[in-house]
Amino acid sequence: MNFEKPQKTKSGLNPQDFNAEVDGKKVELFVLVNKSGAEITVTNYGAKVVSLMVPDKSGKLVDVVLGHDTIAEYLKSEEPYFGAVCGRTANRIANGKFTLEGKEYTLAVNNGPNNLHGGIKGFNSVVWDAKQTDAQTVELTYLSVDGEEGFPGNLSTKIIYKLTDDNALDIAYEATTDKTTIINLTNHSYFNLSGAGDPSIADHVLKMYADEFLPADETSIPYGKPEKVVGTPMDFTTPHEIGERINEDFEPLIFGRGYDHTFIMNKKEGDLALTCYSPKTGIVLDTYTTEPGVQVYTGNWMTGNFVAKQGQRYPAQSAVCFETQHYPDSINKPDYPTVILKPGEKFESKTIYKFSTKK
Repeated sequence: MNFEKPQKTKSGLNPQDFNAEVDGKKVELFVLVNKSGAEITVTNYGAKVVSLMVPDKSGKLVDVVLGHDTIAEYLKSEEPYFGAVCGRTANRIANGKFTLEGKEYTLAVNNGPNNLHGGIKGFNSVVWDAKQTDAQTVELTYLSVDGEEGFPGNLSTKIIYKLTDDNALDIAYEATTDKTTIINLTNHSYFNLSGAGDPSIADHVLKMYADEFLPADETSIPYGKPEKVVGTPMDFTTPHEIGERINEDFEPLIFGRGYDHTFIMNKKEGDLALTCYSPKTGIVLDTYTTEPGVQVYTGNWMTGNFVAKQGQRYPAQSAVCFETQHYPDSINKPDYPTVILKPGEKFESKTIYKFSTKK
């Protein structure tokens, strides 16, 4: 089905600025609008969420994700994960090595001594096949061939982004393989509920349904066993401003320059992982996931060096990511939930980012 694209999206984007050919494949911008007028735009380059317009407490639409105005800017961005799907394995694999069924695999080392988000050319920088199936849904597929970025097996992946009528971004992932492999997918949207370009998320109030987190070394590889959040700046079991304790003299925060840690979901509250709220706009984000963990990353490495959407700059800690996923380095930690996928099995995962307001 062909859906007519607006001259300008509600977020101010020109869909024509996303028409390109990359790696011999067509790139474009897909515009999803629900019955209440909220809007999400997605490019099939990296399966990236480019803009996400939801109403604030006064009813005005606000773009709550960071990104770029054109495909050309995405292709050269110093923030290659804006809004992207990260894979085959999101997060880090220690020293870029793992052993599977007795064979050692070596991956690219692209983040200190580790493999990050699938390697040099992960799912965030490939062109997905895409089709818009209705006014509120886009379906993206990608075949990652055996040996791509060092991973075994031909991995067929499908992602469905749906903008629901209750202002939620519903993300469904599935994948199959013809050879035993590993998989850990996430969406890496950078949220600022006060609006993309607001200089800080320090005032965002966060509550997490997580009694434990994974302490990690200075390269962000977990040591192993989870630790209790109680008595630490990682405790969001009651609501706290994100900036309230971010600069405390606490080793994990020092290593990460802020929050960049996996929180382990309690799951006894169902699939609700966290609630985040901006007092400026009244926008509330409830995140639901079937995944066992959420990597909370407060954009600590952003620089503000470049001009992004609507002429804005994004300094450090001007966004927060809620990356629903399995734990980092799971393939090298047998005690962690498995990331192994075998032929005949289907990987399935679901995450919902639901937006509402309060006065």
